[in-house]
Amino acid sequence: MRDDPEVIALVLAARDGDAEAWNRLVERYAPLVWSMCRTYRLSGSDAEDVGQSVWLRLVEQLPKIRVPAALPGWIATTTRRECLRVLRIAQRVEPAETIEERLDTVDEAREIDAALLAHERNAALRAAFAQLSPRCQHMLSLLMQDPPVPYGVIGARLGMPQGSVGPIRARCLERLRHCPALVALIEAEADITGGGTAREQHLA
Repeated sequence: MRDDPEVIALVLAARDGDAEAWNRLVERYAPLVWSMCRTYRLSGSDAEDVGQSVWLRLVEQLPKIRVPAALPGWIATTTRRECLRVLRIAQRVEPAETIEERLDTVDEAREIDAALLAHERNAALRAAFAQLSPRCQHMLSLLMQDPPVPYGVIGARLGMPQGSVGPIRARCLERLRHCPALVALIEAEADITGGGTAREQHLA
């Protein structure tokens, strides 16, 4: 991923002992860890074991981090290794070499990259959405409902003429597209499409 200012700020603050920053990091990336555990078909208890190991390793690594923006890739790689460790201990696949051959493939790498990218996309969208004005948030929330709320109803709820809904919607979406978090994500997706992978990043 391209440098995400929010991730960098959270990593630096957590490294300096900011408990709130640490909690926000865990909250942000716990779904990624969980989704990867599901990819490896781990049980709930095994997934919890993997999660605890990942966060423990991150606590140990925080003082050594030189490239905070690489954290998402590090979490994905570490989670994968922990999933393999749990599988070996449980002896669910024999022999252990078969696990590596089955999982360490191009398809598996793409799955991890896709999970990481989907998680970052959702996080970026949430961050960008939170930066919009309350009126834009309310309008876009109504438009994203299934089925979408008609313009006439939106205009009545927001106290504006129906004809103003379309132009204001366009301006809200334009602001959303230009939020730094989404801009960084779009650039990162372009890099990945061009041949890079999220797993190529390292913390140090």
